[in-house]
Amino acid sequence: MAIKESELVLAPNGSLYHINLTGETLADNVLLVGDPDRVNMFKDIFESVEYESQNRELHALTGRYHGVRFTALSTGMGCDNIDIVATELDAAANFNLQSRTPRKEHRTLNWVRIGTCGSLQADVDCGSLVASRYAIGMDGLMNYYQHGDEGFEHAMEEAFAQHMQLDPKLAKPYCVRGSEMLLNKIGEGIHHGITVTAPGFYGPQGRNIRLAPSIVDLNEKLATFSWKGTRVTNLEMETSAIFGFANALGHRAMTVCLIVANRPAGTFLNDYHTPMRAAIGRVVEGLV
Repeated sequence: MAIKESELVLAPNGSLYHINLTGETLADNVLLVGDPDRVNMFKDIFESVEYESQNRELHALTGRYHGVRFTALSTGMGCDNIDIVATELDAAANFNLQSRTPRKEHRTLNWVRIGTCGSLQADVDCGSLVASRYAIGMDGLMNYYQHGDEGFEHAMEEAFAQHMQLDPKLAKPYCVRGSEMLLNKIGEGIHHGITVTAPGFYGPQGRNIRLAPSIVDLNEKLATFSWKGTRVTNLEMETSAIFGFANALGHRAMTVCLIVANRPAGTFLNDYHTPMRAAIGRVVEGLV
């Protein structure tokens, strides 16, 4: 049965409404960045570019490196944007957009987020890279969807809930693992850890500006949680939703983040463009 026009929304050219991609313009390897300007860095890496579009903060670029096809796509900030991006990436891969019906054969994508984050550990310094073995979603987004248990760590959720003792009025956290295959490809020689995804930048990450956060010791509590020998290393705003949708929809996902703030030390890396270019190059080489 075809999905209604109001539910699977398309642009006038027949592409997905927000990401402006179709199954033909989308590569199997998708590199997700937050900043739309960061997509331009891939123009210096790709040997050829076949497609480019931009709609609001969603900047897409499809090209090749050493014969391997990639799509770089900016997401903007936050899990609400990932809800749009992940849903439409899967639709581009697994729907006939003309008939609005699912394709018979499932197409599996690799999603790798290359982003920035804050470290919750004093020994994970600014300028370091962290690969996410697990993600903990403080955003609650995946609780709005029916999905199977594949990739979701329910025992970890229980341990985290007991450790944090969160107020019941907050969103229920969820825990989800990344792709071991992608971690092995791109995670060698860098920190591995649990990434916590917050639903905001200030109070939800324990910053006190004019409105005091409701959890005064949030970062200290997060930093002392570990699961199966892996500790919480960093805090950002997208990974849990990326991992959640990837597992629920049958894709593979991984995140590599550049540390730009060390929260225990109070330090910040203002100019991170050079190490970010290096991180992008490292991920692309690893996937090739």
